[in-house]
Amino acid sequence: MEGFIIKVGAESVRFAYYEQEAPVTCHAFDRLLPFRLTLMHARVSGQEIWTDQSPKLDIIQENSSVFTMPGEVVLGPMKPVRSKTRNAMGIYYGEGKGLDGCNIFARAVADDMDTLKMIGEKIWKGGVLAAVFERMP
Repeated sequence: MEGFIIKVGAESVRFAYYEQEAPVTCHAFDRLLPFRLTLMHARVSGQEIWTDQSPKLDIIQENSSVFTMPGEVVLGPMKPVRSKTRNAMGIYYGEGKGLDGCNIFARAVADDMDTLKMIGEKIWKGGVLAAVFERMP
């Protein structure tokens, strides 16, 4: 298990799993692939594309923080119930800070960061976009 790819139109971005830091999240997410989601731009957490309709994963909170690095992918687990990020998934393409702790479980491959930033800015300026999530070949 290496990671996954997000395809938005003709563009694609590869992501590598943080298998050591978030093994439960990585394995649960990988089992759901492939799937489609509509991504939008965050309003308060910075340079982040996200969805509040992520796949529901009843998993533990692990490698959780509000502080992320550009390129990181976060997932709000269903527990604890009080979490503001429950059932949300975010992809940071630049600076940002989450509203509550999320499981940080993957990061964009360095060579794909420019494409991720371009997709993020396209969503920011133009609205929502559909994305396909697939296993990395």
